Amino acid sequence: MKFRSAIAVVLATTSLTATIANADAARVFIPEGSADAIRVIDFESGKNVGSIADVEAVHGLAGSPNSPYLVAGSYMEFDRDEVADMAKPDTVSEDEHAVHHAKPKKVLGPSDAGISMLSVIDAESSAVVRKIEVPGAVHHVSMSPNGKYAVSTHPSGDGVSIVDLENFELIAWIPTGPMPNYAAFGASSDVFYVSNAGNGTVSEVDLKRGIVRRNMVSGDTPEHLALDAETNKLYVADSDVGTVIELDLTNGQETGRFEIGGEIHGLDLSDDRASLFVAAKGTDRIVSIDLGSGALTAKTLAPAPYHLTTVPGEDTVYVSSRDEPKVWVVDAQTLTEVDEIQIEGEGHQMVVRK
Repeated sequence: MKFRSAIAVVLATTSLTATIANADAARVFIPEGSADAIRVIDFESGKNVGSIADVEAVHGLAGSPNSPYLVAGSYMEFDRDEVADMAKPDTVSEDEHAVHHAKPKKVLGPSDAGISMLSVIDAESSAVVRKIEVPGAVHHVSMSPNGKYAVSTHPSGDGVSIVDLENFELIAWIPTGPMPNYAAFGASSDVFYVSNAGNGTVSEVDLKRGIVRRNMVSGDTPEHLALDAETNKLYVADSDVGTVIELDLTNGQETGRFEIGGEIHGLDLSDDRASLFVAAKGTDRIVSIDLGSGALTAKTLAPAPYHLTTVPGEDTVYVSSRDEPKVWVVDAQTLTEVDEIQIEGEGHQMVVRK
């Protein structure tokens, strides 16, 4: 790969506030934002089985079945001097610490960007095993299907960073557009898509070359994305106007539009990709779109449904609230609330690990 040199990798000590039980069972990992932690929920029992600490202002979270790791992004920034002065982890020698924090010959990302952190977490033990410096606060994170790369969006820097998860290095910075919000991969690990909320476009990014191949017009304020790799369709939440836009990635053209109303946020597809679930934050509803007929089904879910994720093979949707510290467990067929999980902070980009 022809990428520029990497900046510092910081080794971190393991930080668990509870022992993770029954690691082979399906677990749902819920970033808790201002609580600086990730809640771990056992899917079968619905019970809290652990909490991962040392993840400051965690918002974005990503994983892949082909990776042993989860990657969490922080929405907090430090200036470069603050990072250099941070305490050395016990597992790192003085010489290693000095090398990690040496000023790089060429800084990736905007020259005036602060530093934020990506935390690499062992998904089985829930231990934080690395912390990697990236340029600017991280909004959302995506992992390539092969589990080798993590992409994080940086709204203040108008670009995305690429981290090599085999070497724990930041290897590229790619400008995409104003206020990049969300990133999504399809079946290929070579290409991903980024919504640019500041100019109403979605960028198609070539990971190997580190370039934007094309930009596709997609509403006014595109944010969350859901990609159907089999049909090559990308679903885009035009958040402020309450519309979901369907893009055909073959030609980059809009092929559908679903009017939800009010501000919308999270998206995810059903297992059979026949339905798309939408968190209608502004109108206190969860909405299911029948992608064949375009019909909408909605149920009240209050207050302020925010991020959501489906649980593969379980006909279940987890939905967080923006206004209260809780996550609803919703039946995907009926949109009925079947359970409620209390958390701390705000529930952000959730990941299901099976």
